[in-house]
Amino acid sequence: MSSQRPIIDTNVQPHFRKNAEIRRYLPATFSLRSIPDVEQQWYQAPGGDYRADLYGDHYPGSDPETTSRHLFEDAGVDVAILNPLTRGNIADYLLNSRICAAINDWLLDTWIDADTTGRFRGTIRVNPEDPKGAVEEISRLAQHPKMVQVGIPMQSREPFGKPMFEPIWEAAAAHGLPVVVHINGGNGVDHPPTFAGHAHTYPGYAAFMPLNYFVHLSTLIVEGVFGRHPDLRFVFADGGYDVLTPLMWRLDSFWLSMRDQTPWVDRFPSEYLDRHVRFCASSFDGPTDPRHTARWMNFGSTANLLMYGSSYPHWSTCRPDAVVAGMDPEQAERVLWRNAADLYGSSLPVVGSS
Repeated sequence: MSSQRPIIDTNVQPHFRKNAEIRRYLPATFSLRSIPDVEQQWYQAPGGDYRADLYGDHYPGSDPETTSRHLFEDAGVDVAILNPLTRGNIADYLLNSRICAAINDWLLDTWIDADTTGRFRGTIRVNPEDPKGAVEEISRLAQHPKMVQVGIPMQSREPFGKPMFEPIWEAAAAHGLPVVVHINGGNGVDHPPTFAGHAHTYPGYAAFMPLNYFVHLSTLIVEGVFGRHPDLRFVFADGGYDVLTPLMWRLDSFWLSMRDQTPWVDRFPSEYLDRHVRFCASSFDGPTDPRHTARWMNFGSTANLLMYGSSYPHWSTCRPDAVVAGMDPEQAERVLWRNAADLYGSSLPVVGSS
């Protein structure tokens, strides 16, 4: 990539070196509990979930030095936002909240505060099934200058527009932190990837799972969450933006004919996107032929909503030049850094940019 055009990677998942490492960050009352493993048991990618060159004695993506080399030297990234996964959904919500706090402490200790490059930023992981604990965790870490967003799993027993979650969104917005939603790993209590149950194959899982983003997004709009919190921002970090346009078109049409049931939604649902919603790039999304990319993005106004995210260290890791292939210069600039810089503001300075 050109050194004159900065790159912000908004979707990097660092891992513990080994599963048991998390116990060092848990209180004594939880340290002897059964902790789900990092690795997911269902729907493994046929060739492995991670880049083949990262498999070894430790989990892929667990070495800051290797990650720095791959992102900053090899891919030309200037700033990387780390969004560690937790351990899936766990029935004991207090244990789940402590695991989230332990992951936050580990991230600060191992990656953020120990970072000599100044290029890593972090995510405050919280448990949505424990709203009180989630708000406390946000308050505990929101003032750290390099923790730039709040992270939650996409898998949920209820859509995120429901009232029980609103204290979390209110706290995030009050601290100026976007909320990032990502498919969660780990072998906790998982939910089916489709509304009708479990897919048979990994391709079925990969194709249908991101559709859950639209369920969360539509309820945030229809339940009036974005209307009540004008500064709230959501980032959907694991693809799905390629189906956004037809689904929002459908939501607009239904709202227009039944708007008397949602008088607090004072505009077309699609009009909330520009202020409140961003998506991270996925190697699965968009046209397969780069010659159609620029026109496709203009059709859905995607350039304003999309941010580059490598999904490192997964097998589907995508390089910046591959993501913007076929885009016009303005689209590429927005996707590679400007949308992220606008979203995260002064908490995310672009290294080396003028």
